[in-house]
Amino acid sequence: MTHEPTAVADAQRERVPFAEALVVWAQIGLLGFGGPAGQVALMHKELVEQRHWIDEARFLHALNYCMLLPGPEATQLATYIGWLMHRTRGGIAAGTLFVLPGFLSILGLSVLYASYQQVPAVAAVFFGLKAAVLAVVLEAVVRIGKRALQSRFMIGLAVGAFLAIFVLQAPFPQIVLGAGLVGVIVNRFFPQLLALPTPTANEARDGRSVIDGMAARGELAHTRPSTSRALLVIVVCAGLWSLPFLLAAAISGTPAVLVDESAFFSKAAVVTFGGAYAVLAYIAQQAVQTFHWLRPGEMLDGLGLAETTPGPLIMVVQFVGFLGAYRNPGTLSPLTAGVLGSIVTVWVTFVPCFLWIFLGAPYIEALRGSRPLRAALSAITASVVGVIMNLSVWFSLHVVFRRVDDWTLGPLHLPVPQRASLDLASALLALLAMLAMFRFRLGLAKTLAGSALIGVAYKLLA
Repeated sequence: MTHEPTAVADAQRERVPFAEALVVWAQIGLLGFGGPAGQVALMHKELVEQRHWIDEARFLHALNYCMLLPGPEATQLATYIGWLMHRTRGGIAAGTLFVLPGFLSILGLSVLYASYQQVPAVAAVFFGLKAAVLAVVLEAVVRIGKRALQSRFMIGLAVGAFLAIFVLQAPFPQIVLGAGLVGVIVNRFFPQLLALPTPTANEARDGRSVIDGMAARGELAHTRPSTSRALLVIVVCAGLWSLPFLLAAAISGTPAVLVDESAFFSKAAVVTFGGAYAVLAYIAQQAVQTFHWLRPGEMLDGLGLAETTPGPLIMVVQFVGFLGAYRNPGTLSPLTAGVLGSIVTVWVTFVPCFLWIFLGAPYIEALRGSRPLRAALSAITASVVGVIMNLSVWFSLHVVFRRVDDWTLGPLHLPVPQRASLDLASALLALLAMLAMFRFRLGLAKTLAGSALIGVAYKLLA
């Protein structure tokens, strides 16, 4: 109660100074651990509960918009709120500061990984992290499943998505688009199957936030749709998005891998509906089996790095981009090529985030409260549960078994582990990590740290 007058006074200010907003966004970026759930919770606490910059209803509306878009929803949520408060410069600042700490952290760890991977202590740390990552992914399945699978129909969608990608190897974009279309059709003819929540009265704005005050004074004109502004956004963002690809293709002596990474991760940025976990199976399949940039176990190492650093989990693509260029440097030194690979990968992954917000947010806002839109989103979220389950099975097989073969019969594909390659130590450590998260609820940081320590102890003593 002692902070209420201060909070209300803060909320009733005419606007938040841009310099103050920069400090807050930098703090959120540095403290953004725990994946999208933790990052969204942190923004809610900082911006809604403590500072009253944005009210609950607007925050949830913004989050729903971002969940409809490809890319990391937490990054886009920060960009959206920054854009709402301080126009384009606010969106750029918020999105950049949200990503920058993770970029610097992953870059440093990628250099250490590539340089000292064969050092026993480093290998032991990643041995422990792999087992913990498996528990983290399974926890994500449970967490998202509880929220998304509210009816038998939604459970059926999740199962169908799992079978489509696990057995038929259906492309991830087709699964997402198909689920969204099914949601719209079912909402039209059999709406009771979706069990969509009914909007409540608390979605009305309370008029006490800074942004509500700006709206009341007519200071949110930049959020209204504008054709000329939309065209400008498309031209500028498309040019920035394609810049690494054009430079890599035009400059003599540039490693071919930088062109491949620009094209591949640009494509991945368009299909990353449902967050990092949902698209990791697609990225892992292409990076390991098609481009041969890294080995299956190394994908788990990269996710372990992304889990232990601030920023969005999709930053694991930076690790992939670094290793891919480091091992295919052309005429450059491996370290230089790796750094360029990191920059190119992050650039083409996150520039689209700004495009989706600056271009789409004014138009998506006009659809606020649309039931068909919510139906499509709910169906996509259900299918994402199945896709993440596929990822957990894929990770499980490669953590517990040293060799996994591919069994094929016509359109059917199944990974078949070799029983003789069972790694009992990895299996036991994964089980301990699951007990820590599910039974004792130790949390992400403690589980990762504990698994890493046990991995070091086991490897060094063994």
